Amino acid sequence: MKNGLRKLFAPLLNIFEHSEGDYVYKPMSRIILIVLALLFGGLTVGLIVISQQMALGWGALIPVSVFSAVSLFCLIIGGLGTDRAVARVWGSR
Repeated sequence: MKNGLRKLFAPLLNIFEHSEGDYVYKPMSRIILIVLALLFGGLTVGLIVISQQMALGWGALIPVSVFSAVSLFCLIIGGLGTDRAVARVWGSR
């Protein structure tokens, strides 16, 4: 299943996995990315619930899109990415 998901998200993963040189990977970086994905996912769900209750309508579209994109990005890189991809997200080369 993981290989199938890696093939599906290969265009995004290739950007971060194919780089030259050394990198410094810390296992805590992957955990932080996954926690960050969960936090932004919670923000997305909370904003959707609040926007429905307060009838914000289209006003919540941009924040929901940004929070869900950040959550998905962190989840893909943290869950499927190699050590090099995780290190590159944190700027370690």
